[in-house]
Amino acid sequence: MEYRIGFIHATPNGIQPMMNALNNQTTKIDCLHFLDEGLLDEVNSSGSVSKKLVRRLIKLIEKAEASNVDGVALSCSSFTPYVPLVEQLFDFPIVSVDYAMLEKAVEMGSNIGVIATVGAAGPTTTNLVYSIAHQTEKPVTVYTETLIEASKALKMGEVEKHDQMIQQKIKELSSFCDVIIIAQLSMTRALNDLEPIPVPILSSAETSVSSLLSKLSILK
Repeated sequence: MEYRIGFIHATPNGIQPMMNALNNQTTKIDCLHFLDEGLLDEVNSSGSVSKKLVRRLIKLIEKAEASNVDGVALSCSSFTPYVPLVEQLFDFPIVSVDYAMLEKAVEMGSNIGVIATVGAAGPTTTNLVYSIAHQTEKPVTVYTETLIEASKALKMGEVEKHDQMIQQKIKELSSFCDVIIIAQLSMTRALNDLEPIPVPILSSAETSVSSLLSKLSILK
């Protein structure tokens, strides 16, 4: 059987990391990308995800459904808390970009660093980490840094500034954290020329794609 999955994006910077993750895990699948850049702008300006934005997300998933996908992965971490609700509206699996990654972070450490560049992503990721830790009855402390200026720099094409801001914050957090979470896919480019860091750094593309493929029982 030939499978088709849909990737839902709030920024074009999420496309390549998801494609890389998919290609690393299977060659037996077709994929389509659905993008609404306005989602990220509104999340940044308001600092939260409104009901209106969730409805816009649903419209993107409906487009994927009309294209006969077998499953969907969201590449925007700000919408992760709404996945259980939204998934009830469709007859195929929907996975968030970061939930499996956050479970791994809780398993790996008690002092967890979170770096985000979107206003809503920092608090969203932090709350999810605490929720997962509570479910596993593990005490954790989360140190969250939200670098809005890095997101603005990337949008303006100032990629070096974006990367340097993230790299500097990683170095700072690595001095007292057991593990560091990169909250958004668009940030992973900053890891390419990062100096060696003494703690693990987790990004979400590989774990989210793996989770979706598992739900679809797709093997290499």
